[in-house]
Amino acid sequence: MADIYISGHRNPDMDSVCAAYSYAYLKNKLDPTNTYIPVRCGNLNETTKAQFERIAVTPPAFIKDVRSRVSSVTRTPKTVLQTTDPVYNLVSFYGKATQSSVIPILEGAEYRGLLSVDEVSSFVLLENNGTRPIYHFVPDNFPKVLRGKFLRKGELDSFDAPIMVGAMRYTVFCKHMEALVDQKPILVVGDREDHIRKAVEMQIPAIVLTGLEHGLTSQVDFSSYKGTVFVSEGDTAETLRLLRLTIPVTQLISTNPPKIQDDTLFDEAKAILAESEFRGLPVFSGETWKGFITRRCFLERPRTKLIMVDHNEPEQSVPGIEEAEVVEIIDHHRLGAAKTRQPIYIRCEPLGSTCTIIYNLFTRSNVAIPESLAKVMLSGIVSDTIMLKSPTTTFEDFTAVQDLCALANIPDMVRFGERMFSSGASLAKEDPRKMLEADFKQYEEFGVRFGIGQCEVTTLSDLEDYREAYLKELEQLKRAYGLSWAMFLITDVVREHSVLLMTPMQGFERKLVYIKQADETFSLPKVLSRKKQLLPEILRVLGE
Repeated sequence: MADIYISGHRNPDMDSVCAAYSYAYLKNKLDPTNTYIPVRCGNLNETTKAQFERIAVTPPAFIKDVRSRVSSVTRTPKTVLQTTDPVYNLVSFYGKATQSSVIPILEGAEYRGLLSVDEVSSFVLLENNGTRPIYHFVPDNFPKVLRGKFLRKGELDSFDAPIMVGAMRYTVFCKHMEALVDQKPILVVGDREDHIRKAVEMQIPAIVLTGLEHGLTSQVDFSSYKGTVFVSEGDTAETLRLLRLTIPVTQLISTNPPKIQDDTLFDEAKAILAESEFRGLPVFSGETWKGFITRRCFLERPRTKLIMVDHNEPEQSVPGIEEAEVVEIIDHHRLGAAKTRQPIYIRCEPLGSTCTIIYNLFTRSNVAIPESLAKVMLSGIVSDTIMLKSPTTTFEDFTAVQDLCALANIPDMVRFGERMFSSGASLAKEDPRKMLEADFKQYEEFGVRFGIGQCEVTTLSDLEDYREAYLKELEQLKRAYGLSWAMFLITDVVREHSVLLMTPMQGFERKLVYIKQADETFSLPKVLSRKKQLLPEILRVLGE
């Protein structure tokens, strides 16, 4: 099962958002083996936001990009160790065939560190660095590693001590024990009464008895002894070997590796790990531990699966699309799609709205359309065809609107559309930059980079209240985007009339067939469509 995102274009309009929402619903019905998630790669304009609130459905969530991130390669551990677990458990893990080069260390459910075979090697090397090693012992770990039982448990739950073996003559033994008075040792000894009595007298922290096949014969009174006495079933050499491995795994954690957030970019995390000394790094979501990554995680880049709706050109799509795997395209614009690695499903039809294409897919798949979804698709079609007045409108758009009105219990499409468009922001009251970018598309033809924004209004009577401000901001927008020409089409959907604002473009403005109304301002009677009416005229002028 995979998560597959469905996204419209940048600066999403109504049709783009409604298409993503509707197609995700259809795909989830037809393909339950995957999860289809509708998203948007820009802010909702006021009209779209108000319409979704009116229909009482949640619009697609915002997604910043579809670049590969650490969350796609984070490993959830099958094996974890607790902070109190003995090192023996860690060594045993690496003694078996394993797919993981690190093991997480937890305290309850809280992350405390990562350990690898490197830490085991460091532990062994540290034992042989020329000084007598001091170990941190936890008596409760003795029976977890050593076969045996407690004769008595002492007062200390843990202690630091070197290891002493009682194999030497008693006088020599006493000399060595007294030399360790400042760091009392743990004693590993056989059934030697004098040695044991001396250990009890010195109140060393623990005594491990070995070779007691028939029980302890030494007559030793342990009643005053405050330490631990453990009887090992192994011989002295085996007991010594395993005793070192009873220390808790936390003693091997010397340095914590840097934490990686799960939204870190794939390449960034790869570089951090490559430059570090660690075999793996922990992954967090905020302060919550999610898992870990190792070098093996970066052998192959994961690709986010994406369905493009209401557009097909990568330049208009969600950022990071070059790292994604496009699996479908549903659109009604000119084709400018990038190459794909594998054959994909493309449905591109010259209809007035992408939602019309999606509605036809519902009917052909015989999938029922609930009332709220019918309203969503109807909104997309009515918006993109400007209440079926746009020259891009086809017979199929009319048919889809008629059917969706019935399913949505909408008796009057015109009233539905006028109410929807009236929810739009007032150009005079809104921030010019925000409105210019709300539905702004960029193009490059004949060596010229240009952009056209569009906004639908219900009146142009207040044009002079904001015209100068928008022209000024349009010039700033042109420079910010590195364009040669920037335009803004303001469309009165009630009177079917548009006004075109533009930045100066000497030698080209005068070639336009439109009526010049004022400086950088043109009147466009009966022009409603940017795609079918305005764009062809701009391309004609550039071509000439």
